[in-house]
Amino acid sequence: MTIGKFSQITGVSCSALRYYENKGLIRVNRDAANRRDYSENDVEWIKFLQKLKNTGMSLRDMKHYSDLRYEGNSTIAERLDLLEKHKLYVSEQLEKWLEYSQNLDDKIEWYRSHLT
Repeated sequence: MTIGKFSQITGVSCSALRYYENKGLIRVNRDAANRRDYSENDVEWIKFLQKLKNTGMSLRDMKHYSDLRYEGNSTIAERLDLLEKHKLYVSEQLEKWLEYSQNLDDKIEWYRSHLT
């Protein structure tokens, strides 16, 4: 499928798709006219990349994970390790944001108690 159609399906802009391709996060087949030809497998892959990005995974780690994925099943253990380490990072960030949220709640409650 074309980059425009792929962009519509995935919700990822054409420029972001080109960027991901340029950085080696996604490897896209080309047709006879050298136009990008995305597959259904690419849809799930780009959605997963977006999820990694949304969780704060660094571009370097996303690239490493992508390279491992394209190497095949022999890299499953290494990919698992990378995801487990990132899960720890996400958990730490979540804990930090919960603390920030509690600090805001405390301050909001303090202000409310002083209005009455």
